[in-house]
Amino acid sequence: MPLSFLIEKFIFRPITLDPAYIFTFEKPFEELNFLPEKDIKINALHFKAQKSKGIILYFHGNKDNLKRWGKIASELVNFNYDVIVIDYRGYGKSNGERTEENMFSDALFCYNEIKVKFKPDKLVLFGRSLGTGIASWLAGKVNPNKLILETPYFDMHHLLGNYVPQGLYKNKLNFRFTSHVYLHKTNFPIMILHGTADEVVPYKSGQKLYESIHNPNKIFCFFIGGKHNDLNRFDSYWKQLKEFLE
Repeated sequence: MPLSFLIEKFIFRPITLDPAYIFTFEKPFEELNFLPEKDIKINALHFKAQKSKGIILYFHGNKDNLKRWGKIASELVNFNYDVIVIDYRGYGKSNGERTEENMFSDALFCYNEIKVKFKPDKLVLFGRSLGTGIASWLAGKVNPNKLILETPYFDMHHLLGNYVPQGLYKNKLNFRFTSHVYLHKTNFPIMILHGTADEVVPYKSGQKLYESIHNPNKIFCFFIGGKHNDLNRFDSYWKQLKEFLE
């Protein structure tokens, strides 16, 4: 079995959903489908704020699908933003084979569709874990109003080095997600959120990314004892997001 295949099984852990599956959430929402190519569907959820001042386009982590991530992303509606969260190819109801190139092109396609269809006053990008690489690439292309990265990595090569000897995969990765390259020279506001006890994406990875960004409008928010999936238990997490999004 090729090593690249095993690495990709480690990076991506999708769960598919039946196309007829009906989502249920506490907050009002609409199910969307973006069609970037013939026979390719990118499934999405649009959560709606009562007094919206813009849209947050949310790129989720490597596990599960919108059944889980819809609930997580929908909490951002509390900041008076609509939230649109998408499933990548092979996740949930989205179909198609994943490559780094088409994950990026899908993100750009959805961004442009949102701008045309909804005409938001502000369009903020939010990346979580795996999704930080995609959000960072897109931000480097479109210069969003703001970018939020929760538990980000410097790049995929650096992240995998915490788990696998680098000699095994050096120059063999099909998914590089070089966030530090995409964000090196930017001027839009960037917020990075990371826990010091993150057991999946080490704190030093988010710190290294922050230090690589030559942007005076960057903020690094750390949470002592925070792990990979529990930053929302900190009151300061919500306080700092609110201040950044105002």
